[in-house]
Order: sequence, then C-alpha cells, then structure tokens
Amino acid sequence: MPNNHAKCDRIVELKEKMQRLKKDLVNQFEGRVEEIVQTLVHETTLSLPPGTNGNGNGSENTNNRNLKRPPEEGKLFLPRKSLLDELFEINHVRTIYHMFIAALILFIISTIVVDFIDEGRLVLEFDLLAYAFGQLPTAIFAWVCMFLSALMVPYCLLASWARAYHVLGSRRYLISVIYGLILATYQVLGLGAGPVYVALWHKLPPASCFIVILEQVRLVMKVHSFVRENVPLIMKAKDGKQAPVPTFGHYLYFLFCPTLIYRDTYPRTATIRWKYVAINFAQVLGCLFYAYYILVRLCIPLFHNFSKQPYSLRILVLCIFNCTLPGVLVLFLAFFAFLHCWLNAFAEMLRFADRMFYQDWWNSTSFANYYRSWNVVVHDWLYYYAYRDFRWLFRGRFRTAAMLSVFMLSAIVHEYVITICLGFFYPVLFCLFLGFGLAFNFLMHDKRTSPIWNVVMWTEMYIGLGIIVCLYSQEWYAQQQCPLHKHTFLDLITPRSWSCKQAL
Repeated sequence: MPNNHAKCDRIVELKEKMQRLKKDLVNQFEGRVEEIVQTLVHETTLSLPPGTNGNGNGSENTNNRNLKRPPEEGKLFLPRKSLLDELFEINHVRTIYHMFIAALILFIISTIVVDFIDEGRLVLEFDLLAYAFGQLPTAIFAWVCMFLSALMVPYCLLASWARAYHVLGSRRYLISVIYGLILATYQVLGLGAGPVYVALWHKLPPASCFIVILEQVRLVMKVHSFVRENVPLIMKAKDGKQAPVPTFGHYLYFLFCPTLIYRDTYPRTATIRWKYVAINFAQVLGCLFYAYYILVRLCIPLFHNFSKQPYSLRILVLCIFNCTLPGVLVLFLAFFAFLHCWLNAFAEMLRFADRMFYQDWWNSTSFANYYRSWNVVVHDWLYYYAYRDFRWLFRGRFRTAAMLSVFMLSAIVHEYVITICLGFFYPVLFCLFLGFGLAFNFLMHDKRTSPIWNVVMWTEMYIGLGIIVCLYSQEWYAQQQCPLHKHTFLDLITPRSWSCKQAL
C-alpha cells in the first residue's frame, strides 16, 4: 500500500511538471511568434517606398518623409484588433457580456417596480440624466470653437515657422523662440483658460463639463504631439530644400483618429463596417443608462440622507465598503464605453487599423503593468513625450525622477478634470494616485508574477474605488446642502463634508 501511494504521488507530481512545462512552452512559442511577426512587419514597413501606407496603397505626396524617426525610436503602429473583440469570439467570454446585459435588465425592472409601488405610476423621466447633460448646446459650441482653433492655429504657426526657418539664417533661433512663445500662449489661453472660463461662467453640469474639459485635455495632447513630431524634421532638413510640413489633411485626420501619437500615415483597413460602428455607439448609450441605474439604485439612496447621521469613523468605513460595488461597476462601464466602444467606433469610421487601445489590464499582477495596459493611448503619450523626453533632456540620467514626473503630471491632470467638472476642490484622487498609486508601483513591480498578486491588486483597487466614490459623493451632497456664507480662500479649499451638519 505505501508503494501504491508513492507511485500515485509520483504520477501526480509528473503531471504537474508536465503542465508547467506545457505552459512554459506555449508562452515561449507565443512570445517568439509575436516577435517574428513584429520583425517582419517592421522590415516590410522599412522596405515600402515613401508615401505608402500600411495597406500598400499610395498616399498623398509627403516631402522628405524619410526624415521621420525610425520605428524603433517611436511607437510602431500595426494592424491589430482590440482584445475584447477577439475575446468576444469565444462563447465562454461572451457569456460574461450577456450577464452584464442581464444585470442591466434587472436594474431597469427593479427601478420600474419600485417607482410603481412608491408613486402608483410608471416614472420614466430620467431627471438625473437630464440634469447631468444640461446646457449641452453650450458644451457643443465650446467644443466647436476649441476644435477649430486647434485645427487652424498650430498648423498655420508650424507652416509659417517652417517657411521662415531655413530662410532667416542666423536669426532662425530668434524666430523659433517667438513662434514657440506664440504657440505656448495659445495653449495656455486658447486651449487652457478658454474652456475653463466657459465651464465656470456657464456653470455647466457634470456630464456637459466633462465633455468640454476632457476634449480640452485631448486637444492639448494632440497639438503637442503634432508639433513635437514635426519640429525636429523641419530643423534637420537641409538649407534650400522645402521643409517637410505635413499636409493639412494629415493633421485633420490626426485630430479625429484614436491616437495621441502623430504620424503622417497609419495602417488602414480596406472597408468600413457600418454595422460595427452602430453597435459600438449603441453600447456606449447602453453603458450611459447602465451608469444611471447604478447611481439611482446603489448610490443616491446611500447618500441622500447621509448628513442626517453624525459624521463618524464607523459611518465613513461603512460608506467606503458600500461604495466598492458601484465604484467597480462604473470603472468597468467607463473602460468598456470609452476605451473599447467609442474608440473602436471612430477607428472603424476612419479605417484606423491599430486597435490596441488597451491590453489585458485585468490580468495584471503589478500596478506597473496595470498603468501600462489600462489606457495604452494615454500611456504612449506619457511615455514618449514626458518620460522619454525627460530622460533625453538629462542625457539618460534620473530615471526615478522621470517616473515621478510622469506620475505627478498624471495626478495633476486627473485632479484638475475632477475639480473643474464637479465644482469643488477635494484632492482625493490626487492623494490616492500620487501617494498609494506611486507606492504600489514600486512595491508591486513586474517581478510579482504569482496569481496571488492579481488578487492583491484587485483588492486594493476595490478599496480605492470605494474611497473615491464615497468621499466625492459626500462632498457633492455637502456642497449642495451647506452653501458658504463667506467665500474666503480657506473655505473654498476646505472640504465641506467635514463640517456640514445640516439635515437634508
């Protein structure tokens, strides 16, 4: 009998070793195949004649485009599908999508039933959505002004500077400084202060304000990329030759395409699947109503009578844990609605073939990998224009300082958007992002590969999302119910929820 047990244990051990060996071989094979494919695409791209896009079709004439940095020095765009589109082809994964739809149907039915019991009639007014998207025409008008200015001003400045740069000789540096100051002034006043003034002066509701401010941030990043990618090419062009200024059509396409890294051409798809576009926009609308029902069923009842209870540590802790579920659901909805549906819809309409807007961030075992894979579009911009330019400026030194600068920039922009759109200063997101987020980035680094670290990461995310939803919701209701009698600077920056005692 002991021999039989020993043989069974040995067989089990051999099976486990074979499974581990199989997993290692599969990972190595996939990594090698991906490396070979990228190398072939890279070599094919380099072998194409100038002015040819990823499909092999000739593009518009581009001057001296061979001066463009080689792909290994910048982001290489490749034709590829979004990860969820590939996963949804698997029935087991698509079932999870169906489960979310079923939960939305349950939210709708429960809301209708409760309203019918309480009111004796069907209440389908959607007051919260009507309020959040109030003054939408004002927000759209502000966006049109921002977009037209971002379309005309940077392009005209770059084209004018390029014509003058190789003609003025010794005065080229003076004229470059002048044009740089004009562009910086436009960025600060035109794209910076202008939208903020519209949002604050018209007191735009949250959703309309988010449209204006997020588009402001997007256009600022787009303009910076366009200038940053083309100025070195113009400076490298030989005197007497026409400066390699992109065509106006290239720049116009870039302002709409779902990337923040400028290139003259991108890999393109052959056709547009309008059904795919319609489905993605319909899913964005569905996510919007999903978020509405989450707020109505899970958040508003929790906070509506919050100030009737004395503020205590017990109430705060209960609030945080009650907010973890709606916080995680809103995170999933924001990811799916924007990073998958919205960007894929625009990519399809523009025949933009590189659909890697995110990676499998849900499988991350480190926060470092999560930050890289959650939003690839923004991460690319931060990596090439913040991190790498910082390293280049200091000749490759101060790697940690470069990473800290990226975290600081990201935290400031996130908090700026929240402050303007919600109408109060409460730096919860800034402290979590720059404090705990930065600490976890170093503690949970890429060497953490055990599945247990994925559990740890999700647990920390749950708690962080609960804190964010809880504290911002408390402050929102406190701002509404306890208005200031005197508007001193200290009163404006002090959270109202700490001292608001008025009953709702």
